[in-house]
Amino acid sequence: MRRRKPAGVSTGLAAVELLAAAPPGEVAELHRAIEDDGGKVLAVYREPFGGRWLLMAALPIEKVEPTPYQRNLSETHVRRLEAVIGKLGRFLDPIIAVRAPQAGTARYWTPNGHHRLSAMKTLGAKSITAIVVPEAAAAYQILALNTEKAHNLREKALEVIRMYKELARLDSATEETYALEFEEPAFITLGLCYEERPRFSGGAYHPVLKRVDQFMKGSLRTALEARQARAKTVLALDDLVAQKVEALKARGLTSPYLKSFVVARVNPIRFRPKEAEPLSFDETFDRMTKAAGKLNPDTIRIDDLARSGGAPDEGG
Repeated sequence: MRRRKPAGVSTGLAAVELLAAAPPGEVAELHRAIEDDGGKVLAVYREPFGGRWLLMAALPIEKVEPTPYQRNLSETHVRRLEAVIGKLGRFLDPIIAVRAPQAGTARYWTPNGHHRLSAMKTLGAKSITAIVVPEAAAAYQILALNTEKAHNLREKALEVIRMYKELARLDSATEETYALEFEEPAFITLGLCYEERPRFSGGAYHPVLKRVDQFMKGSLRTALEARQARAKTVLALDDLVAQKVEALKARGLTSPYLKSFVVARVNPIRFRPKEAEPLSFDETFDRMTKAAGKLNPDTIRIDDLARSGGAPDEGG
C-alpha cells in the first residue's frame, strides 16, 4: 500500500496557539468538577488539529473505569503492561477519559485505556494521568480512539452491539448518526450473532456482510428489532453450513478453512460483475441458504480445499 503524501497546505493550530485563548465556560466548569472530585488539572489546552479543548489531569484511580460496553480485557496484554510499567518505574501514556456522573457520584469512563488502567490498579497506583475530553460523546468513539491493542473481529462486533444497545436506551438517533462509532453496519449484525453464539465464525461471513449490510433507517430502538432478525438469518445459515462442514469432515477432509470454504462456495456475490445490480441483504442470504441446502459434500475434492483461502475458522 502506497503511503499518502503530506497535505499541500497547513491546517490546525501552531504550537503557540494551543494556549492563546481563554477556555469556554463548559471547560472551566469541567476544570472545577475534576478538582472537586479529588483530581488535579495539569493543563488546559486546545488540540492541534481541530482546535478543540482538552484537559490534562491526574484522576483518582478508583474513580476511573472502562466504558461499560467495550471489549473484555486481554489478561496477557495486561500482564505485559504491568511488567513494563513496573520495570521502567514510569507511566508515560495517558489514557483518554470523559466525566460521567452517575447517581450523584462522579465517575470517569475511558474508551481508550482499559488495559493501562487495569495494570495501574494492579500495581497499586493512587492516580492516573488522563486527557479528559469535555464532549461526553467521546465515550462512544471506542473503535476510532482505541489504538491500545488491535481489535479482532469478535471484539469489534461485541463492542459495537453493546454500545448500540446503550445508545438505543438513551436517545432516538439513527444508525447513521453514529456511523463513526459503529464503523460499519456489518459489526452490528455480527455483534448480535456473537452474543447469541460466542464461538460463531464471524470471519467467514464478514466479507459478505460488508457488501450487503447497510445502515438502517429509523431510530436505534426500531432498527434493533430488524437487526435481530438479520442475525437470526445469519445464524440459521450458519447451522446449515455447519452440517455441510461436518459432512466434509466425515469424508476425511480437514482444513482450518472448512467453514470459510463452504460459505465462499455458496456466496452469490463472490464473482458477481461490478456492473450488476447490487443484491440486498435478504436477496443475498436467501440465495446463500438455498445454495447451502443444495451443496453436495460428495462433490468436493481435496484440490478444491487446497485452492481455498481466507482466514481460519474462529469457532465451531
